[in-house]
Formats: sequence, C-alpha cells, structure tokens
Amino acid sequence: VQLVESGGGLVQPGGSLRLSCAASGFTFSTYAMGWFRQAPGKERVLVAAISWNGGNIYYGGTAKGRATISRDNAKNTLYLQMNSLKPEDTAVYYCAASNRVVVTTNQYQYNYWGQGTQVTVSS
Repeated sequence: VQLVESGGGLVQPGGSLRLSCAASGFTFSTYAMGWFRQAPGKERVLVAAISWNGGNIYYGGTAKGRATISRDNAKNTLYLQMNSLKPEDTAVYYCAASNRVVVTTNQYQYNYWGQGTQVTVSS
C-alpha cells in the first residue's frame, strides 16, 4: 500500500495550492479518504474528508470555506485545493485512507497514511 502526496511547497499568504495524493496497493474507490495536517508542536488535525464516491464531504473548522477536497477514482488520486492561504496553514499535510463506508473524522479510523508533504505559507 502506498499513498504519495505531492504539490506542497512555499507559497505567499493569500496564495493557493493543490495537493495530490496518488494511491496504490488497495482498492482506492472503496475507501473514504482524508487530508490531515500537523503543524510543529501541534496535534494532527483533520482538514477534510470525502466518502468513497465523493457523495459525502466533511471540512474541518480550520480550512472550511478555503479548502476543496475531491477525488478521481479512475486515477486513484485524491486532491486538496487550498485557497487564501495563511501563515497558520503552515504544516505537513498527510493523506489517509479509511475502509469505513462513511466519512470519518477520527484519525484512528484511518488504515493507511502517506509520508506527508510540507506546506509553508510565508512572505
């Protein structure tokens, strides 16, 4: 099983990023997926989660209104579009897969995790 995030980097405040997560080694289309982030010295928190077919989506409070999660089951890829980025969005962003049918906000209900991609928002 592999989850490989990409698209992170340095961006100025107010800018945008699109993160991608390429999945392999499991049946991506049957898993709920989530994006989490962890800032230095802080706990890992959920940014957004999406059900297996994209029919149900949840956004965490930190990114609500500025983030869009999506998936392409034909490409086994998860996306996170982040707009109006702020310095407090600086963190390592992780994608994760959950074999639960419904969207879950509980990180302990995610079975697989990527290595993370660094997002730094700074001028």
